[in-house]
Amino acid sequence: MSNKKRIVLSVAATLAVTALVAGCAKETKETTSTSTSKATETQKPAKRGAITATIYDRGNIPSSEGTIENNKITKWINEAGPIDVKFVPVPRSQSEQKLNTLFASGGAPDLILEYAPQIKNPLIDQKQLRPIDDMIEKYSVEYKALLQKYPSLKKAGTGSDGKLYQFGRINETIPQRGLFIRTDWLKKLNLQAPKTTEELYQIAKAFTEQDPDGNGKKDTYGIAMSYNSGAVLDEMFGVTYPGFIVKNNELVHGWDNIMAVTEFKKKLYSEGLVDKDYLNDKNGSKAKQDFLNGKIGIYMEQFNVPIVFYTDFYLNLKKNVPDAEITVIPYPKTPVGQFNSIFVNPVQMTAVVNAQTKDPEAVMKYVDFASSEKFMKTMYYGFDGVHSKQEANKCPQITDMDKWKTEFNYGAGDFAMLASPTLSGKCYFGTEKLDANDAAQNQVKKMFELNSTFVNFDLPVAGPTHAEQMPQLPKDLQLILTNTTKQVGVGEGDIWVKAILTANYTPEQAKQDAIAAWEKAGGKQVDDWYKNFYEKDRDKIILTKDIYDIFKQQRALQGK
Repeated sequence: MSNKKRIVLSVAATLAVTALVAGCAKETKETTSTSTSKATETQKPAKRGAITATIYDRGNIPSSEGTIENNKITKWINEAGPIDVKFVPVPRSQSEQKLNTLFASGGAPDLILEYAPQIKNPLIDQKQLRPIDDMIEKYSVEYKALLQKYPSLKKAGTGSDGKLYQFGRINETIPQRGLFIRTDWLKKLNLQAPKTTEELYQIAKAFTEQDPDGNGKKDTYGIAMSYNSGAVLDEMFGVTYPGFIVKNNELVHGWDNIMAVTEFKKKLYSEGLVDKDYLNDKNGSKAKQDFLNGKIGIYMEQFNVPIVFYTDFYLNLKKNVPDAEITVIPYPKTPVGQFNSIFVNPVQMTAVVNAQTKDPEAVMKYVDFASSEKFMKTMYYGFDGVHSKQEANKCPQITDMDKWKTEFNYGAGDFAMLASPTLSGKCYFGTEKLDANDAAQNQVKKMFELNSTFVNFDLPVAGPTHAEQMPQLPKDLQLILTNTTKQVGVGEGDIWVKAILTANYTPEQAKQDAIAAWEKAGGKQVDDWYKNFYEKDRDKIILTKDIYDIFKQQRALQGK
């Protein structure tokens, strides 16, 4: 994407054209009867289509709201939308396994809502998904206008065969995660916020050993290391899936960076500064509860939707530990450099279509509805007059936060995977839903803004771009990458985990073993392909510099 392109956050207006039907001039009884019959047929409403679609099941829907596939949101979608939709739940942490099972059994839904390219790309290669160019051309209004306004959506959604396979959206481009620290513990122990990973380690050690909560017990952990927290530690050292970094203007495998973060994790683990059972905390729920109960001092979490952080984290922390104070801090400098947080993917591909779908027109009608401002507004603010109110020339205002949290917070973001928040105007930027007149909401609002001010455009992020924007490997090379991820992948590859957990197995030895396993599996071919692509074809994808430009433009629109 060219750096010179300007992004104008507005939605193109659509025009409806009505047809004028003329009758026959003859006034015989026979022709009158025929004309009447034809008119009746013309006036019959078109048959309402029906499709199936996936929805992530995160296991967080309140029992009072039903199930993730049958609740107030799904009922509204079917009442307000142009077609009937039956939602099929897919466990968020096991989406690849679930989708593979559904496709293998012939029971995959018509529309697959999925973020991960490593799940979607193989399905494209296997001809399990259909191209969508013809659907858009024949049946679309909303999405067709979106493509015309943002050609980068087509670039990001096109397969290696040159056909368009994926629907997407335009996101608010902001740091995706936050690094949070208990400032009241810092004050109590007379410590300053860390600027390096060595200082981060020293603070984690103090938070573990010096009784920061003052209860006379050694029952606190200095830092979290499971799920999002572990991912942030990786990003802090410049690595994220699939593990490649830019070095000396070349795209290379970041073995030294992966080894460095493994050394840091091993130090935290071996000295008891993290939960020894962190590896079994697959979705981070235990670490989250420990943090919310005042038992962890440094915690990392998604921070791209401030209202979710406010409702799910900040309120619960203050409820459980009223005196707790937290702030967000920049990623510290590491022995292998300093990095910005990764960003929310600005041009994000979120949906694909089953090749076996029987009604592509109905699928397209739903995509258009799910791409509309009406859909976005409802997912963002709930029902007008119930969860929020709308006044002339003002953004909608949440009127009952508890009700909105119960009835929308569990899944609105996942149902809205085709909605582009920034296209609906300033009211849909993250902080607008928070009330600056409410002290607690304003605190989160300030932290959210602070997190964006940490961005240093002279620093890189982990990898050459967002992981979802990485170029699509040829099928045989993708298979090598997929098959080696469990053994040598960033974060939880078996070799790296062994180095963290095993006293006499060093990260240096793990690096040697990982490289050997990678090359034995044919990984050098993957290395060479990525290196060659970055050298010759990197302008074909959205790079970090492009993401920085979009971030700057969006903040300018907000007056920041």
